[in-house]
Amino acid sequence: MTERVGFGMRPGSGSPAEEETSSAGEPLPPDASIDLAKERADSQVDEVLDALDRELVGLVPVKTRIREIAALLLIDRVRERFGIDSGRPNLHMCFTGSPGTGKTTVAVRLAELLHRLGYVRRGHLVSVTRDDLVGQYVGHTAPKTKEVLKRAMGGVLFIDEAYYLYRAENERDYGQEAIEILLQVMENQRDDLVVVLAGYKDRMDSFFSSNPGMSSRIAHHIDFPDYAAGELEEIGTMMMEREGYRLDPAAEPVFREYVERRRKQPRFANARSVRNAIERARLRHANRLLDAGGSVDRAELTTLRADDFLGSRVFGAGS
Repeated sequence: MTERVGFGMRPGSGSPAEEETSSAGEPLPPDASIDLAKERADSQVDEVLDALDRELVGLVPVKTRIREIAALLLIDRVRERFGIDSGRPNLHMCFTGSPGTGKTTVAVRLAELLHRLGYVRRGHLVSVTRDDLVGQYVGHTAPKTKEVLKRAMGGVLFIDEAYYLYRAENERDYGQEAIEILLQVMENQRDDLVVVLAGYKDRMDSFFSSNPGMSSRIAHHIDFPDYAAGELEEIGTMMMEREGYRLDPAAEPVFREYVERRRKQPRFANARSVRNAIERARLRHANRLLDAGGSVDRAELTTLRADDFLGSRVFGAGS
């Protein structure tokens, strides 16, 4: 869990930014003006948004929505300086999409963004699943859920595959207790915690149908589309570059064919499947070099060849 120092909180936070506003006295007069470019630069939100662009290929609708949320929060902060108070917006969210589409990465950057704008105190992300919240016997769920919430306060709580919290087929399941505690905190302590629920869209829709109280507390529903083949190739290239590898020209069509075939197979996990393929290629690359013996140069140590991707499982149904 990463903790970061705040840049300036909203009124009531006790931050230096608040003290400066308080010492200034009354709100700005109606005929005053504020330089939005300076406000934007001072907030440093563009650093976070630019990092999101660098880290994730594609996802234009997702990035656009995050930028819109950042713009709203920044303008709300400017409005406050004129004494215009719209109230704190509801920031609880639902991220829907297949595995490997960047939901967790966006949640991490969202926490940092909200922190820089003063909407959360600490800017950390706590990522959990059902097992972290729901106990196995009477009296076990409440302490587990409350401990997770305590850790997440001042930041963002990311609940992956949130629909598993509710199991209608099991009347003795304790997930409903965790949901009720979450609902209370999402409503009563939303000034100190943002909750992001994540999972497949159809299952999240069913979850919300069964839990209307949860649905009413979610303000932003953001869908993460599957990556196109060209985007997955670009993601793979970025992954290899980060690890100090490159593709031999003859391997490029092989890798492209892998992406095309793998997208059509069951349990495809987008960027995760690409990463797994690269990890298997690295294993074959290392084994190939050792079996060959002799000396190697830098080019051989950093180049993945076609045969490194042509193992028996690379076109199979694995992840």
